[in-house]
Amino acid sequence: MNTVDTGTTWPEAILILGIVLAVLLLIGGAAATVLESRKMKVAAQQDADLRQLIGRYEQLAEKTLDAQQRTAADVSELRSRTASIEQILRTVD
Repeated sequence: MNTVDTGTTWPEAILILGIVLAVLLLIGGAAATVLESRKMKVAAQQDADLRQLIGRYEQLAEKTLDAQQRTAADVSELRSRTASIEQILRTVD
């Protein structure tokens, strides 16, 4: 009787497929971990950039408020001087 040797039995084939599946799962898990890590780094960088932008905005807002207060004080002083000049001109007439 002639027997044909296929080289692989069913249990060996199932074992090989199991190993291949395990390797694929490990590769997929590693890829997902790397991708999630990159997403977290990008999100952290965006958060840092946003915080820096907010800081710059707050500084600008403070400078603008200071400038507005100085301008208001200058305008008030000019009104006072104008009123004084008008008073002097009225007394001269």
